[in-house]
Amino acid sequence: MTALAHETPEAGMTKVATPPSDLDDVLWQAWRAMELPEGYHAEIIEGSIEVSPTGRYAHGRIVNELRDRLVVFLAKSEFAARQDINVIHRRKVWIPDLFVVPADAEEYVTEDGLGIDASAVGLVVEVVSPGSESIARDRTRKRSSYARAGIPVYVLIDDYDENGIVTVLTVPEPGKGVYRNELRTAYGTAVTLPEGPAQGFTIGVDVTGIGRQG
Repeated sequence: MTALAHETPEAGMTKVATPPSDLDDVLWQAWRAMELPEGYHAEIIEGSIEVSPTGRYAHGRIVNELRDRLVVFLAKSEFAARQDINVIHRRKVWIPDLFVVPADAEEYVTEDGLGIDASAVGLVVEVVSPGSESIARDRTRKRSSYARAGIPVYVLIDDYDENGIVTVLTVPEPGKGVYRNELRTAYGTAVTLPEGPAQGFTIGVDVTGIGRQG
């Protein structure tokens, strides 16, 4: 489920542009005032407030398998795997399935205590959920948003891309909202993260399986 904060005018209608700073403020205040039922969360993505349900079992299994392995991998480093925390960048808000920040990240907590500043985030992982809106959110809108925030590594684990694809995006260009490098690996083949705080970490069949059947 997605709650859009604005709609594109139909042909022939006059479009009244809202200055980005004003729109950001309106969305921010609306987001802060929201009271959602249990099992839902809200994010501010590409000029809209988007409300999503908690992931299904298969989604949660992948996220937790990955987090368990990242915790072990990062144990002797200065970084830690986190989830269920707001990541905030210039009044944009995301709740990634999983992300990596410095283990001691107190200095990056926002002044209002609502989340952690995106400048601390070295890696984001999203596990794509079914449905056209969910797929577009992770593949397109969040991809652009994370690049604009300068997050160094974005990983998508996507059951719905061919028979299952892990995409690793690196080298963000914040001004363009794009990642310069893209590595796509089919389920069933291990992929090793090439850079970032979890450089050398491998995502294999123990997390993704071998691919969708049929």
